[in-house]
Amino acid sequence: MGPLISCDDRPVTTSPPPPTEPTEPPDHSGHEHASHGHAAGGPPGHAHGHGHSHGHGHGPAAPVSKHLRRVISAVLIPFAAAVFVGLVVLWPGGAPAHERTGVGFDRQTQQGKVVALAGIDCKSVNAAQVPASGNPTAPGGAAQAAPGGACKRATVEVGTGPDKGRVFFEIVQPGAPRQLAKGQEVVVAYAPDAPRELQYSVIDLNRKFPMALLAGIFAVAVVVVGRMRGLFALIALVVSFGVLTLFILPAILQGSNPLVVAVVGASAIMLIALYMCHGLTARTSVAVLGTLVSLLLIGLLGSLFIDWAFLSGNTDDNTGLIHGLYPDIDMSGLLLAGVIIGSLGVLDDVTVTQTSAVWELHQADPKMGPRALYRAAIRIGRDHIASVVNTLVLAYAGAALPLLLLFSIANSSMGTVANSELVAEEIVRTLVGSIGLVASVPVTTALAALVVSADRPGPAAAAPVPGAPPARGGRGRRRKR
Repeated sequence: MGPLISCDDRPVTTSPPPPTEPTEPPDHSGHEHASHGHAAGGPPGHAHGHGHSHGHGHGPAAPVSKHLRRVISAVLIPFAAAVFVGLVVLWPGGAPAHERTGVGFDRQTQQGKVVALAGIDCKSVNAAQVPASGNPTAPGGAAQAAPGGACKRATVEVGTGPDKGRVFFEIVQPGAPRQLAKGQEVVVAYAPDAPRELQYSVIDLNRKFPMALLAGIFAVAVVVVGRMRGLFALIALVVSFGVLTLFILPAILQGSNPLVVAVVGASAIMLIALYMCHGLTARTSVAVLGTLVSLLLIGLLGSLFIDWAFLSGNTDDNTGLIHGLYPDIDMSGLLLAGVIIGSLGVLDDVTVTQTSAVWELHQADPKMGPRALYRAAIRIGRDHIASVVNTLVLAYAGAALPLLLLFSIANSSMGTVANSELVAEEIVRTLVGSIGLVASVPVTTALAALVVSADRPGPAAAAPVPGAPPARGGRGRRRKR
């Protein structure tokens, strides 16, 4: 039976297997495995298979010395305590209640179903009385019927709410981007102040089942490939969304400073996700420190350039609605909070990868000093920088592709496009986040090289004396004779 890895990545070993039993292959993904000290079947000094004890192991390096653990704890424990205090002080207790305006997302919605669909001449449709299916935020209004052609008259039944079972009609124009079909589940908006025949209208389709199915496929794929590590990653993902929805968003709506809320929330997500996925090890602690330094840099640069470029953060209908409902929210601070939170996920990946690279290089050649380790690991980091920055830029460009198409249709120059506030926000968001990512590579690499090089093996790691019983290596448990 192989070692059982606990939540803090420290293996709890049972009795070792006999010499003829194959051992589990080494894990290079971040766990600290017990050494293969199972050569007790032969006489002392007899080299038998894996009978020698590995002081450095095949996987990641053994835990660092107690002195270095104390130094790392002296930095991280106060930081974790400050994050906890920040969560307690800023905890909102839920989003504040408000009276719905009936605009955009601030509408009462219910579930419905299309129970019948019939053809109708568009000329006979009174657009002022019967809503037409389409984009409710499109210019010109949603109830603008086509002058002619074959429209569809959908009979929709309300499935939830106080008017459950009520039926209303929806006109679907032939050129509408959203077409309806019989039996299709839809989302309907309810306007209590409107005339009775106009109180309900279809605003979207119900996509819960395909979205839930896709999420299930994702979860299964992560667990099948990542196994226990993948399971812990999914748990960390759920916790991250919990912090976002239960703390960050309600705290901002309650009027707390968005920057402070984002820093506290992102720090909590970082601590929970990294330690849950990678264990309570010195390696993870170094990655946390590197991520923290990079987040501070992103926060400083973001604050400086958002103010310098006069970015208000109020550039579209959604942000305008938020500002109208909650005028006390600092919209530029909200923009900066988005930059910090958006950069956190990629930062975790970069810092963990660089820390692992340094540890693996040290294992391959324990004689390497901090300077040699840094030079070797930074070459890996340069490749990572190129791919991550390119990915980040393309991700933002893809999200803003419709906007870029509008500028292209208007034959606007690149200078005009970049100068508009809507595009300037994305440019600042991309470049500030990319600078933080680039800086995280040398910072994390230097910290990891200093930590792993400063560690000195104890007496237990000395070479075994010929004829002596096999020494215990790593965290393995020597078999009793």
